Amino acid sequence: MRFLMMTVDDGTRQGPVDDGLQAEMGAFIAEMSRSGALLATGGLDPRATHVVAKDGRAEVVDGPFSESKEFVVGFALIETRTEEEAIELSRRFWAIIGDGRGTIQRVFGPEDMPGQ
Repeated sequence: MRFLMMTVDDGTRQGPVDDGLQAEMGAFIAEMSRSGALLATGGLDPRATHVVAKDGRAEVVDGPFSESKEFVVGFALIETRTEEEAIELSRRFWAIIGDGRGTIQRVFGPEDMPGQ
């Protein structure tokens, strides 16, 4: 099972990340990579290109947009046997990071489609 874990910036995190936290997170990422659980990870620019599709035509739009107070700023694509394992990896992540907010969503691929 694949899951997308996302971290959200809601404007409450303050201050720089210290060297100890970076080292601990680096070790956690290395462990997940070695185990095969971590498929991809990265940070996201809060500025985004917005696309609206209608009648099969997609257009890039400049706004106006409702004011957003939260932005997805990071992600990890993981593969685990169960949702509980994904939740446990998320708990370990937050134990390192401290305060914050995030989301875990199951990712479906072609192998999950009916008839496959």
